[in-house]
Amino acid sequence: MKRINIRSFSITLMLALAVIVSGCVTLEKNPVSGNKRAFGYSWEEEVKLGNQADKEIVAQYGLYQNEELSNYVSDLGQALLEVSHLRREDTPKQFRETEFTFRVLDSPVVNAFALPGGYVYVTRGLLAHLNNEAQLAVVLGHEIGHVAARHSSQRAVEQQVGQLAVIGGAVIGQSLGYDGGSILQLSSQTAQLMFLKYSRDHERESDALGVEYSAMKNYQAAEGAEFFNSLERISKTTGGGVPTLLSSHPDPGEREKTIPELAEKWKEKGYEQTILDDEEFMSMIEGIIYGNNPRQGFERDGMFYHPDLKFQFPVPAGFQVFNQPSAVIMVNEEQTAINQFTIDSESNSPESSVQSFLGQEGVTTLDQESYSVNGMNGYQAFATALSQDSTELMIQVTAIEFQNMIYSFLSYTSSAQFPDYESRFAEIREGFSELNDASILGIDPVRINLKPAIRSASFTDLLPADLPMDITATDLAIINQVQLDEMIEEGRVLKIPVQR
Repeated sequence: MKRINIRSFSITLMLALAVIVSGCVTLEKNPVSGNKRAFGYSWEEEVKLGNQADKEIVAQYGLYQNEELSNYVSDLGQALLEVSHLRREDTPKQFRETEFTFRVLDSPVVNAFALPGGYVYVTRGLLAHLNNEAQLAVVLGHEIGHVAARHSSQRAVEQQVGQLAVIGGAVIGQSLGYDGGSILQLSSQTAQLMFLKYSRDHERESDALGVEYSAMKNYQAAEGAEFFNSLERISKTTGGGVPTLLSSHPDPGEREKTIPELAEKWKEKGYEQTILDDEEFMSMIEGIIYGNNPRQGFERDGMFYHPDLKFQFPVPAGFQVFNQPSAVIMVNEEQTAINQFTIDSESNSPESSVQSFLGQEGVTTLDQESYSVNGMNGYQAFATALSQDSTELMIQVTAIEFQNMIYSFLSYTSSAQFPDYESRFAEIREGFSELNDASILGIDPVRINLKPAIRSASFTDLLPADLPMDITATDLAIINQVQLDEMIEEGRVLKIPVQR
């Protein structure tokens, strides 16, 4: 949960509501192929969609606060854009004049994605897993390729979703994994764009375009294969996925083979591809935050702490914590009981915050009263509502004023199960208190530190004895793009996470 993302968390329980926002299918020129084909949006609509979604994504995730690094990524993206199909003389003016924006998001998830109309994002988590500028060039080229080939607009037609359903602020029934938890504050329209699953053919085309654009700027495009291998290693280790780069992706073995082959073809066309720029890239990411930033909240020994906002509250036994940029969500193992903690920046009192929730269509108020906890003023209410499958939900909403801010706890499960979880819901909100532990208040994030190998040895033998924040040797092998038993030559620069 980030301090910079303070805003109200609007909740709509009527999940069946759908609003049609999209237009009809258009027949337009594909900037990459030059052929006319069907698109779900006009180019003007794509630009508009991207602009709106960009505002939501920046508000949701926040930008990584390193101007030098951000400018570095943007400059490289703009350089690749200049050799892309969108800037070529035979490309229609509307494409050539579309401005692109490249952003670094403050997220530990290893991801890159693009929105229609010229918005490209990489996360700090992704940058920490790259070894050189050539790899970054292939990634950015890949995402530029999605925009240039208008893949999102093509998928809108292919999936017959030319009309996007918008479900306002959907919470109940939402998936609570990486994807679901991340889109809790995004409109359905933005979420569909952000987590769009391209076809394998689209991914292959973007791989080819990423190689083409980076090769044309003289980067060693074959390096892209190594990074895509890292993505697969991450997926196998975590059991998770990378929404854009791995969804519907070609087999990793295929990429390991085809990307170097594509790079070689561009060598045959006269593009020597000599640039690696590992030293400059490494210097740019030195000190970058690695993994979750504990300053934005973390769980330890059954408590959730937020050092920046100086509060804490208990996590009931058996509940898993999802610390999202705009909310902290705690879910039981069966995902049938949920507590959602947010900051309400639109209400001026605990009572007005609760009343705002109760005023929503579909919510039936049962009881409400003033409330106090640990010397803080609050307000609480009980209510019912129907879930999407018509299950009656019992809801308790509590708002507390702390340090001139309004914090909200929304706890809910089925009415039948509520008695079983009422005490655990109470444990959370009644344990909300000021954080005074100096060791936690002063905790620092883990950052990437560059260290030359002091001797030739296996990678494992070169690692420090103690690694911070549950980071494993396998994690370090992946970010360095080596194997655990791989021999490392003396002097090779390694990325070692350090917590001061």
